[in-house]
Amino acid sequence: MPLAYQSGFGNEFASEAIPGTLPAGRNSPQRVAHGLYAEQVSGSAFTAPRHLNRRTWTYRIRPGALHGAFAPQLPGRFHNRFAEVPPTPNQLRWDPFPLPEAPTDFLDGLLTLAGNGGPDAQCGIGVHAYAANADMRERFFYDADGELLLVPQQGRLRIHTELGVLEVEPQEIAVLPRGIRWRIELPDGAARGYVAENFGAPLRLPELGPIGANGLANPRDFLAPVAAYEDTEGDFELIAKFQGGLWSARIGHSPLDVVGWHGNHVPYKYDLRRFNTIGSISYDHPDPSIFTVLTSASDTPGTANLDFVIFPPRWLAGEDTFRPPWFHRNVASEFMGLVHGVYDAKAGGFSPGGASLHNCMSGHGPDAATFDKASSADTSRPEKVADTMAFMFETRMVLRPTRQAMDASQLQRDYAECWQGLRRNFQPPR
Repeated sequence: MPLAYQSGFGNEFASEAIPGTLPAGRNSPQRVAHGLYAEQVSGSAFTAPRHLNRRTWTYRIRPGALHGAFAPQLPGRFHNRFAEVPPTPNQLRWDPFPLPEAPTDFLDGLLTLAGNGGPDAQCGIGVHAYAANADMRERFFYDADGELLLVPQQGRLRIHTELGVLEVEPQEIAVLPRGIRWRIELPDGAARGYVAENFGAPLRLPELGPIGANGLANPRDFLAPVAAYEDTEGDFELIAKFQGGLWSARIGHSPLDVVGWHGNHVPYKYDLRRFNTIGSISYDHPDPSIFTVLTSASDTPGTANLDFVIFPPRWLAGEDTFRPPWFHRNVASEFMGLVHGVYDAKAGGFSPGGASLHNCMSGHGPDAATFDKASSADTSRPEKVADTMAFMFETRMVLRPTRQAMDASQLQRDYAECWQGLRRNFQPPR
């Protein structure tokens, strides 16, 4: 049965699995239809400005408070321990992490690579990878620390949430708001990808400024689920991520029991192939900010807590221009991943499922082979970059790698060698 969605971004959505569930004229009537409970999930302060206020009213079979006491779990691979090892100015790159051999669900398959800030400060991000080969069975999860941006690289994810079901495939993304409960199934039997955990302001569309009314990601292409509830009882586990650690409680029913809901604190998906790419048609390679899909604002105007940027298929048309991304050193820190194809700034070593980290003011750019090829290319003709889908998590703060990321066998110890072939071409006039 195909999944049903409603389109738009940042709007007030409403959905009911049984007609007549949603109350008319009020949010919390004395008696909710069908014997349900009314419960609001607030994703922002009550008094946040209207355009920033996030909340959803749910009408559910049992209230969210009905579960056993939480107990802390032993520290695992999914965490916010960003001070385990000193951060490094060295350029870092990892090969793809392998799929597990033992049965491993999405939650157990999460591996924290880097991060900054934290949930107590309500700023910063966590960067994680996942590799899994089993469905989440008889357990559910929510993240009290931040919202989760999922970027599949291999295999589909079927995400059962309190508000309905999302199915995302590689070259699509899903965003799961802070506090919303979910479990994930793997329709293809195995899956791998990336996750950004956003501790700051919720992700939203960037302002378009001089671009005008159209371009980049269109609001109508963001899809939210329709209501789909589970009315099941059993001996289940509810796992919470709270202040960087995982906590476990017993629960006697599925918490995905919302029969109807309305609001804007909702999970959603987006197809990156629908992105309307803007670029130069005269000269020079534009700043990567032109490829921003979603942004999390900080307290400094124009400086993001997190930008989610993609490098999709596009035409390069700049004349007398070095067309790949130029050499650069940024005040922001960049974590990159490759979902599909080839990244046009690297000739090799950066494979789908791999990742790189270039921290604040660490020099990076095209490798020697890419530089030589682009320097001699015929720029009188446009060129199509067709077979690619790369992305970047960019943040204003330094990304601190975790110990497990620095100790991983997938870390390329010789990454810096890719620039050693850059020759001295200087020819001063005589």
